[in-house]
Amino acid sequence: MNGGIKCVISKHIKMDKKKLGFGIIGTGAIASHHAAAISAYEGSELVSVCSSSKSRAEQAEKKFGVPASYDLEQFLANEAIDVVCVCTHSGAHMEPGIAAAKAGKHVLLEKPIEVSLERADQLIQACEENGVKLGVIFQNRFKSGYLQAKEAIQRGKLGKLLMGTAAINWYRDPTYYNTSAWKGTLQGDGGAALINQGVHTIDLLLDVMGDVESVYGQVKTVVHDIEGEDLGAAILNFKNGAMGTITGGTSLYPGYPERLEIYGEKGSIILEAGKIKAWNIFGEDSPQDLSPDQGSGAADPMAIDFNLHLAQIKDMVEAIDDGKDPLVTGEIGKKSLEVILGIYESSREKKTVNF
Repeated sequence: MNGGIKCVISKHIKMDKKKLGFGIIGTGAIASHHAAAISAYEGSELVSVCSSSKSRAEQAEKKFGVPASYDLEQFLANEAIDVVCVCTHSGAHMEPGIAAAKAGKHVLLEKPIEVSLERADQLIQACEENGVKLGVIFQNRFKSGYLQAKEAIQRGKLGKLLMGTAAINWYRDPTYYNTSAWKGTLQGDGGAALINQGVHTIDLLLDVMGDVESVYGQVKTVVHDIEGEDLGAAILNFKNGAMGTITGGTSLYPGYPERLEIYGEKGSIILEAGKIKAWNIFGEDSPQDLSPDQGSGAADPMAIDFNLHLAQIKDMVEAIDDGKDPLVTGEIGKKSLEVILGIYESSREKKTVNF
């Protein structure tokens, strides 16, 4: 584990409190990042995983080194589990999330929160009614370059915000879709390039620019044989008067690191894969971004560092221990979904969508 990150995490350890037990539902590729992060943090431990079939559960038990189940009710009956990480495909977050909440388990979901606002709301309501925390994984919020930029923006160093742009011009090989039963489907993925790949950077855009007033967008499927889009663009108007743009795709070979550009009346900041590429503020020198390269999913979805998931696991543990909200609550996680669904609606109806 990166030494700098370990130092920050160790500083906040509460040794008088027991480790929180984590269980993981869904044992696909992203579950490995959750498992590694849970095991690496001193305040948490992985106690069980739940897969979709007996054979997958047997494989998962060997892979993760903890008991595995393929019966959700049996899995949730495990009293050692305090928190459930839902790592199923996007359109299957609601059912296991609600079941976990009803079993009294806190819930940490992979992005996006769900594929429709109705399903997201049902999940949020279930967690509220059962008195459990609900967090959504948006690990790029923990990148140090982004945190530097966000702090500067919040302190007003850019002055009045004028423009924010998010570019997620990525590429996925055809095998990414044709070897999966859910990727790129409307039911399983909710769409494709924007809701799956673009959602991370769109979340960051909204986090610093604020709420959206209206959006006009267009999406297309031009390269891949999928239901969802592999190309999209949108123009946004924010409630603070600023404008914004989003471009994204999984058909843009060879795939370039995602960019976030924020412009204000006093200057601008540009991030690429979470690292500072430009910092031009009147009367201020550009800071050095000495953070490690923590990867971009521009061409490979698993080319990311699990230490960002580690930071979010730590955030969830501290939220539970201290009785506070996690950094990304269900309501916050719903914001990016709402904008993306607005882009889809705008494309279908060929009109501006107001929020």
